[in-house]
Amino acid sequence: MNSIVLESAARSIQARRRIRPHIYETPLLPSRRIGHEMGSSVLFKAENFQLTGSFKIRGAASKMTALGLGRAVITASSGNHGIASAQAASSIGQALTVVLPESVAQAKLDRIRSFNVDVILHGAESGLAELHAQQEAASRGLVYVSPYNDPEIVAGQGTIGLELLEQAESIDNVFVAMGGGGLIGGIGSVLKSFSPRTRIFGVAARNSAALAAAMAARRVVETDHLDTLADGVAGGMDEDSMTLPLALFVIDEVITCTEDEIAAALKDLAFKENQIVEGAAALALAGFLKVAASCKGQTNVVVLCGANYDRDKIFSLLNG
Repeated sequence: MNSIVLESAARSIQARRRIRPHIYETPLLPSRRIGHEMGSSVLFKAENFQLTGSFKIRGAASKMTALGLGRAVITASSGNHGIASAQAASSIGQALTVVLPESVAQAKLDRIRSFNVDVILHGAESGLAELHAQQEAASRGLVYVSPYNDPEIVAGQGTIGLELLEQAESIDNVFVAMGGGGLIGGIGSVLKSFSPRTRIFGVAARNSAALAAAMAARRVVETDHLDTLADGVAGGMDEDSMTLPLALFVIDEVITCTEDEIAAALKDLAFKENQIVEGAAALALAGFLKVAASCKGQTNVVVLCGANYDRDKIFSLLNG
């Protein structure tokens, strides 16, 4: 087993002890209909029920508890990472600044501010906000926290894998949506360390597939990013991302899904499983559905990474 995989799994064990008071242990739910229709056992790891509606609080709490209360933290995100960081900081008592683009939705701004963290509005879009956060970290001596490119962030996400090992007797396949690689790198490191026979499927959105492209090239490359229902996985990667070597070691197969396939999976989750989730969570199911025929008779886990959806967009799709 590769040393970076084993080291990441060991960090997850340590992180779990630290973050246990600050997160939910989410349930592993059996499928109501999809598994029966596909002739296999399908289980949903329901991170959509996590404290902030997303797995991201695991990584944020892991990083902040590893630092201790003496170090002030800064990050940039108007999405799940920003909300999770604010929740974690409030729970732990950590000093946190969140840099948001000036275009941030008012609802997200209000939610992040509700945790009594410092907020800076800067730039027209998220890339400029992130750059400003990094500059502030350097000039003020703050710790900059990446949403994915940090060993403690990855370790926190890996605690999902530790829970899965306790919740299921055996797992043949796990399907995880791929963004920057922190989620699949963490889960994959744990499962490959303790259940090496389990196959890890990374699921990419065709409209924004930075990690899939980096894996194919074995280095971070420039990719086009179009609008996608799975906006939680959209965007590029840091050139020095630690998640790329992890992904190359732990991911057995990459599946790429279209917007139509993601939309169909969203509808399946709503109408067959009674779960309304965000597009990135449906992406993982879309990946399973593409290869379900080859997974018959096996135990398959689909990680539902979150449920912080745009209500108008999701309800319009479900009503269509």
